[in-house]
Amino acid sequence: MFKSLYSKLAAVLTVLFLLVGLSFIIVTLFSTEMYQQEVNQKLNSQLADHIVKEKLLMNNQQVNEGALKEIFHMLMVINPSIEIYLLDPQGKILAFSAPPGKVKRRQVSLTPIKDWLAGDATMPIVGDDPRNADGEKVFTAARIPEKGELQGYLYVILGGEAYESATQKLRGSYILKLSTWMIGTSILFAILAGLVLFASLTGRLKRLAMVMDTFKKSDRLSQIALPVNSSDDSSDEIGRLGAAFKDMAERIEQQMEKLVNSDTMRRDLIANISHDLRTPLATLQGYIETLLLKDESLADEERRNYLEIAIKHCEQLNTLVDKLLELAKLDSVEMKVLQEPFELSELVQDIVQKFQLMAGKKGIRITANIGQKIPFVKADIGLIERALVNLIENAIHYTPDGGEVKLALIPQGQTINVTVSDTGYGIPEDELPHIFNRFYQLDKSRKSDRSHSGLGLAITERILELHGRSIKVTSVVNSGTSFSFQLPIHPD
Repeated sequence: MFKSLYSKLAAVLTVLFLLVGLSFIIVTLFSTEMYQQEVNQKLNSQLADHIVKEKLLMNNQQVNEGALKEIFHMLMVINPSIEIYLLDPQGKILAFSAPPGKVKRRQVSLTPIKDWLAGDATMPIVGDDPRNADGEKVFTAARIPEKGELQGYLYVILGGEAYESATQKLRGSYILKLSTWMIGTSILFAILAGLVLFASLTGRLKRLAMVMDTFKKSDRLSQIALPVNSSDDSSDEIGRLGAAFKDMAERIEQQMEKLVNSDTMRRDLIANISHDLRTPLATLQGYIETLLLKDESLADEERRNYLEIAIKHCEQLNTLVDKLLELAKLDSVEMKVLQEPFELSELVQDIVQKFQLMAGKKGIRITANIGQKIPFVKADIGLIERALVNLIENAIHYTPDGGEVKLALIPQGQTINVTVSDTGYGIPEDELPHIFNRFYQLDKSRKSDRSHSGLGLAITERILELHGRSIKVTSVVNSGTSFSFQLPIHPD
């Protein structure tokens, strides 16, 4: 029954208002009664003094019966709720205005009487009720006589049994019932208004919970009508919670799409790697089997040719495996980049010298355009060398015979711009966004050499990512391709 937040809030609100209403009624009745007692005591505060001044109630410790009866009769006619008691100096009741058998006490406490006469206590002041062995009521009192030797006290109860009976009748009166109904109606209205307000406040939260449940089942945010829009300027907790859920759901969708794409690329990678491994392995196996079957009939030159072809395919396999291991190492969280200052121009010249022989075999001219006084850069020299080697290998691979590969170093502000360009086949515009994808391979029909692994650009991009840098590419089909990135100049 109380599973939803709204039902719990409604129950708490109802109980709270009922407790508040009950407390209000109790406090009102109590305060009203106390107020009546205080007013009654203040209005009759001089009554006992006037009686003592007007009538001689005691003389030489003797009760004046005649004067006392006259006062009893007069007060019964004027105000039946008043009860009069004549006390001796010790508080013993000597006479009273009550029928026989009504008085339950023989003596009353003098402490409240003395407090009354002293005038120090705050009204209402209550004293012993002679008609009730355990009760107390408001009173007024005076010493007898007013001045001189104390002979006793006049003790006047202001709310006797008649007044108490009238109060009981008042409690059952129409006015009190009407007041109770008004209080109850007000509480009921407050409860209903509170429930409506709670419904409006928790409605968005309830809709958000339903959206979360739907999202959990469908896993597609685009299929769900969110209670929070991007234009929603609500700044309360529910609004912020809805906005946070929307952002979280969008990130989850993006991560899910990345996982799906990653899984697809992983399968493509396995297929591509399997193909690249199968071809040299099958060729290697074929030549080895031929050597085993025709070993005695093969000439030395033919046997050597078979062995050279087998070695070549072994080298292809080693290259592919090395690049896969290198890429896995670069992706590892334990990969650390050791940045140190070094002379980039010297590194570029060494790399160009290294590839002169490979480029010469294809009739490709490889040059380096290095300006004067190229400053030192700060980077991991081993990784940067690997990135440049991959770019040059890639350029030579996709450049036809008689082409050209250029390296250029150009200072730009606080960085050195490194460019590797070629006059090769070029890359179609629709394939440019995918060439750095480690699971993506260009159309192999454009390759001049089927031994290329296709992982060099992915390794290069990862190396630059570890340095906090990016690589750019521009290409024109049948005209050439240019790769460029920047390295920071060492401050010293």
